Amino acid sequence: MKLNENTMLLGKKVVLVPYTSAHVPRYHEWMKSEELRHLTASEQLTLQQEYEMQCSWCEDEDKCTFIVLDAEKWRAQPRPPEESCMVGDVNLFLTDLEDPTLGEIEVMIAEPSCRRQGLGTEASLLIMSYGVTKLGLTKFEAKIGQENEPSIRMFQKLHFKQVSMSNVFQEVTLRLAVSEPERKWILEQTSHVEERPYRAKEAEPATATLSEQSWSYPLPRPDSCTGDKSTVSPVCSRPS
Repeated sequence: MKLNENTMLLGKKVVLVPYTSAHVPRYHEWMKSEELRHLTASEQLTLQQEYEMQCSWCEDEDKCTFIVLDAEKWRAQPRPPEESCMVGDVNLFLTDLEDPTLGEIEVMIAEPSCRRQGLGTEASLLIMSYGVTKLGLTKFEAKIGQENEPSIRMFQKLHFKQVSMSNVFQEVTLRLAVSEPERKWILEQTSHVEERPYRAKEAEPATATLSEQSWSYPLPRPDSCTGDKSTVSPVCSRPS
């Protein structure tokens, strides 16, 4: 989370923002779903445990987590509360100590009415582009439940290839090596994306432009942390 704690990515269908404590209540409601817990291999947590999990993630330097917002809802005027625009989350895990250029990607579109509309695809492309251009990643991996055919098909459309299947975990592993042609393709697919600060710098209020101020969101927090817990669904891939 420290990697993207003040980063906002604006696409056509989705807006990616850091996962803060203000997002936890909606996230907690999502994870009451037995379907989502099954697809994400997650345990049901109390609201307090969700806050604690979110807080612990904000200090991690090997995770890059964004909440996925519905761009159409988010751009409405007057602008609605951010939590009402939430549709899922997308994550990169940089946990392979032997290969810092590998990122495990997970994406979840939790709102059933928002699935199969291309939001998961664009969210995945946005974080892949971010990983390639900002984090120096050259390989991506996704682990998905064998029965989650929509997610498998989505990653295959993103040029991922299946490399293994685990009958123990009932999941398949797909990978993408970012060759120069693949890098060019990813950047072409995300050429419309804008990157903006999520919040104006508090230490420099006088230098923040009106544009920057209009994009900053001082959200309430129970403590000093702003992090996340991971996931994935229809569209969903599973944490390892």
